[in-house]
Amino acid sequence: QAQLVESGGGLVQPGDSLRLSCAAPRRTFMWYTSAWFRQAPGKEREFVAAISRVGTKTYNNDIVKGRFTISVDNAKSMMYLQMNSLKPEDTAVYYCAAAQAGSPSRVITSYENWGQGTQVTVSS
Repeated sequence: QAQLVESGGGLVQPGDSLRLSCAAPRRTFMWYTSAWFRQAPGKEREFVAAISRVGTKTYNNDIVKGRFTISVDNAKSMMYLQMNSLKPEDTAVYYCAAAQAGSPSRVITSYENWGQGTQVTVSS
């Protein structure tokens, strides 16, 4: 199993940018399909973006397309979520996830490894 640790959350104003990071053991993102999910208060956890092994393909939820970008740095064994033009509805706990088998997926149960989450709050 891969231990994942998120960081980079915080309180920002609408329109601001934020970059979330997910640290993992060496070479994790070369061998695991990975993704970001989020969960707002009182709502179900939802898919944000996914990236294939080695980072060759990315997939976004339409609600963040054009604003959020997922990427990996295999040398540092880090995954990132660059979030631009943040909106109050982006407020949530953001989780990174990784799956040893399969293709990038929007389905929560596809991922067996999860971080603890990092809070992002967008408010004026």
